[in-house]
Amino acid sequence: MNDTTTLPPLPDRLSVDPRSPFHNVDVLQNDIGIKINDKERRDVEEYCVSEGWIKVASGKSLDRKGRPMLIKLTGRVEVFYK
Repeated sequence: MNDTTTLPPLPDRLSVDPRSPFHNVDVLQNDIGIKINDKERRDVEEYCVSEGWIKVASGKSLDRKGRPMLIKLTGRVEVFYK
């Protein structure tokens, strides 16, 4: 198990895309769990706790730059270290 006292605090908004201003390498190096409406999701690309949404990839569809198309799901978002 990870020692949560040495881990950086979880941000309100986080993205796995390195081009995003919400990308945080220190946090992403650790194993993070994300729940929306009490169901854990493992395919989250971006989340925002205060606004209550997550973004997940929409199947295999890609945008014109070759990145996956994202769908925004709303609900109660919980973020934690595993």
